[in-house]
Amino acid sequence: MTGIPFTKGHGTENDFVLLPDLDGSLEVGAQEAALLADRHAGIGGDGVIRIVPTRLAAEDDVRAQADEAPWFMDYRNADGSAAQMCGNGTRVFAAWLRREGLVGAGETAIATRAGVRRVRFDGDHVVTHMGTWRLARPEEAGDQGFDALVHVAEAEEINEPYSALSLDLGNPHTVVALPPGISLDGLDLTQAPVVRPVPPEGTNVELVRVLGPGHLAMRVHERGVGETRSCGTGVCAAALAMGVWSGTADESSTWRVDVPGGSLTVNALPGQQVELAGPAALVADGTTTLLTRQS
Repeated sequence: MTGIPFTKGHGTENDFVLLPDLDGSLEVGAQEAALLADRHAGIGGDGVIRIVPTRLAAEDDVRAQADEAPWFMDYRNADGSAAQMCGNGTRVFAAWLRREGLVGAGETAIATRAGVRRVRFDGDHVVTHMGTWRLARPEEAGDQGFDALVHVAEAEEINEPYSALSLDLGNPHTVVALPPGISLDGLDLTQAPVVRPVPPEGTNVELVRVLGPGHLAMRVHERGVGETRSCGTGVCAAALAMGVWSGTADESSTWRVDVPGGSLTVNALPGQQVELAGPAALVADGTTTLLTRQS
């Protein structure tokens, strides 16, 4: 059986299996993606990224982006579910395109299910313009300063719920600023935090500790994956939530966010725009027989 090429890459240890599909012939559904992402029976990763010309995408709204963004980041979570986009994944995706000579050193546009994302290279880092963010329930957030409650396990016990803020960055996030005395490292994220009200499409949950001015530490439980070493949209959500709580959400600000896999920089911009900057590494290339091509 002929092997199908893949590349393994990561952004601050948020790791992905990249599948070049330049002719749109690969069969990559939920079952196939979950097998590829399996760390015991497959290649292993937090997600699977199919690299396909935008004009060959299955979704009409993605194909509509083809004139602006020639390449589509077809992203699936580790459980095989299709996701709107992935912040760390955009950097790894762009690094692969540049390595293969499919984009130049300047700014490039990537198609995602959340719309076009613009990426540029800055030395060893890749900078992604993450688009427009919004509060998921702005009236509740404005009245109370929070719009959700999150239960997280700690030391084998479920504490009183933490107040949280829900943000939409093309995918859903629920951000908790941990109160004093609660250890970020002591939280048990082997089970998904319980969020109320229950988000209709699930949510990523970010647990955040303020370390100093413009400096945060964060752990994240990603929907469809579990705890990951990093989450690009999640670090943006964490920084933006801090801006909302401090009343500076409409101002330019820069945040360093430390995650278990490294550090990322979030540039919050006026007009509810946000950029994410950080490294991207391509660590291995190989072939797999876990996939087939369409006949």
